[in-house]
Amino acid sequence: MHPILVSGRRLALYLMAWAPLAALLVYVAWAAAGMPWRDAAMVLAPACVIFAFDCLSPYYICRARPLTAATAPSMIVTWIGAGAGGGATLAGCAWLAGWILNKPVQGRFTLFFAMGALLYLLSAGVHYALLAVESSREADRRAAEARTLAREAQLEALKFQINPHFLFNSLHSIAALATLDGVRAREMCVKLSEFLRSSLGLENRERIPLEEELALARSYLEVERVRFGERLRVTEQIEPDCRGCAVPALLLQPLVENAVKHGIAGLVEGGEIRIQARWHAGEVIITIENSFDPEAAAPGRLGMGLKHVRRRLAVRYGDQGEMEAGPADGVYRVRVRLPCER
Repeated sequence: MHPILVSGRRLALYLMAWAPLAALLVYVAWAAAGMPWRDAAMVLAPACVIFAFDCLSPYYICRARPLTAATAPSMIVTWIGAGAGGGATLAGCAWLAGWILNKPVQGRFTLFFAMGALLYLLSAGVHYALLAVESSREADRRAAEARTLAREAQLEALKFQINPHFLFNSLHSIAALATLDGVRAREMCVKLSEFLRSSLGLENRERIPLEEELALARSYLEVERVRFGERLRVTEQIEPDCRGCAVPALLLQPLVENAVKHGIAGLVEGGEIRIQARWHAGEVIITIENSFDPEAAAPGRLGMGLKHVRRRLAVRYGDQGEMEAGPADGVYRVRVRLPCER
C-alpha cells in the first residue's frame, strides 16, 4: 500500500498540497485558454481531487521498475504511456465535470491533457526521489545493524576462544603430546597461539578479504588437526577471482567449527572437510562440506551459529545474500552466496 494511504493525516496533508496545484491549473485555463476562472475552478476542482489519487500510482511503477541505465530505453516507453494515461485522466475528469455542471470545456481538452501528463510525470520524478531517500535510509539502517552484528560476532568469537571446553581439550592434547612427541606438542602450542592472535587481531574490522577469512579458518582447523590427527582431513578449491572479495569478518568461523564439532568428531575413522569458493556473475559462492554420521539424529533446526550467519547475510546483503544448509549426497553441505565486493 502507498505510504500516504496508510494514514488519514498523511492523506489529508497530501490533498491539501494539491490546493495550490489546482489553483495553478485554474490560472493556466483562464490565462492560456480564455476560460472564465469561475468555470475553470468549478470544473478543475473535482477533477484535481480524482487526479490527485491517480498521481499516487507512479509509486508502484517506480518500485517495480527502478531507474537504471540498463532499463532506460524501456522506461522511456513505459513513462510515455503512463504520462499519456495521466493526461487522459485529468482531461477526462475535467470533461465529465464540465458536462455534469454544464460548463463546456470544448477546445481546452488538449490543454488539460498536456497539463495532466506533465503533472503525472512530475509525480513520478518525486516518487523516484522519495524511494531513493528511503533506500538510502534502509542501507544506513542495514549498515548500522551489520556493524552491531559484527561486534556481536567478535564477542562470540572471544567467548569461543576462552571456552573452557575448547581450551581444556587443546591443553589436554598438548600435555599428552608433550611426553610422547614434544615436536607436535610445540606445534600445537604455536598453532593455538596463531589462531587466538588472528581472531583478536580483527579488532573492529567489519569486512575482510576472503583470503584473510580463509586463513583464519585454516588456523582454527590446524589446531583441530593436531588434536584429531589423521581423522581430520581438509581440502580446498578456491578460485583466484574469489580471494579478493570482501566478506563479513568471522563469517566462516561458525561453519568450520560446526563441521568439526557435529561432523568429524562423531566419526571414529574421522572424515574430510572440503572448502570451495568460486566466482560467478559478480557473486562469490562458498561451499563447506563435511563427513558426518548419517545414522546420528539430525538436528531439527539450524544451530545458533548457522542462524547467526544467515542473519548477518540478510542484514548486510538483503536478498542478494543467502545460506543453505543440510545433508546432501552423503555429506553435510553449507552453501553461502553473496555479492563479490572488492
